Amino acid sequence: MERLVGMYGQAEISDAEVVVALGGDGFMLETLHRFLGEVMPVYGMNCGSVGFMMNDFSEINLIERLTRAQTSLLHPLRMSAVTSTGRVEEALALNEVSMLRELRQAAKIRISIDGKVRLEELICDGVLVSTPAGSTAYNLSAHGPIVPLSANLLPLTPISAFRPRRWRGALLPSTAEVLFEVLEPQKRPVAAVADAREVRDVVSVAVSEDRSIEARILFDPDQGLSERILAEQFTV
Repeated sequence: MERLVGMYGQAEISDAEVVVALGGDGFMLETLHRFLGEVMPVYGMNCGSVGFMMNDFSEINLIERLTRAQTSLLHPLRMSAVTSTGRVEEALALNEVSMLRELRQAAKIRISIDGKVRLEELICDGVLVSTPAGSTAYNLSAHGPIVPLSANLLPLTPISAFRPRRWRGALLPSTAEVLFEVLEPQKRPVAAVADAREVRDVVSVAVSEDRSIEARILFDPDQGLSERILAEQFTV
């Protein structure tokens, strides 16, 4: 960062036109959350490990790269979690909202979509709803489907499902309103996690896409997020 500032200068956030984030995917998520809902785009250069959401690191031609960069718009999921004490906690997620068991016993969760119960009881380690951008992250590790950025679909994926054993999840329209209800919450406590925000001892969690909010992420030409998601489906 010191070398880049020496070469290209530095600006206060209030005066900046673009944010250059130096780090890995985790730092990119933190940066995108910081500027959610603002017009400030974020251009990442990979100084981490995977760097799926980052561009290649280079100290040369940064201004030219920023000028030529293409914008991808991401809409977050909004989580509204009710805890066992009745407290309501809200958070936004650009990757996924996950329900995770807190103790040794499997969680029991009822799943409703748009007000209709679709799965009366899922016995599992957890379950998640992912954005298309996040479908290559935790969702993919849980054997969920990769979803193209323009598909307007949200993967709903179980994590180590025990019953129904053969249920592999569902693809939901982006307009879907998902409700998770925790069964036996005292015996089988569950935490809800929206990206890095964790809420413990939840009894119900509502999740839906919030299209009134967007994050702007910049990529080098022909290396955009849509291309990366497509290419990931052919990775062997």
